[in-house]
Amino acid sequence: MRATVGDRLVQHGRVVGQHDKVAEIVEVMGQEGNPPYRVRFEDGHEAVCSPGPDSEIRHKETHIQQYQPYQQ
Repeated sequence: MRATVGDRLVQHGRVVGQHDKVAEIVEVMGQEGNPPYRVRFEDGHEAVCSPGPDSEIRHKETHIQQYQPYQQ
């Protein structure tokens, strides 16, 4: 798992009905993009985490492309 500043960390819910937690990576503390990461969650709090198998990184380019409006 490798990330850069500005990527999104998505921690999937572990039980039925639990929502995903989405955080922006504000600092990469490991070498070459590896964990741990300092992240800022949507509610504003920050944490240092080493993501587990229930997490994924959404790279900046990916989440920017997903939300661009359709153009002809």
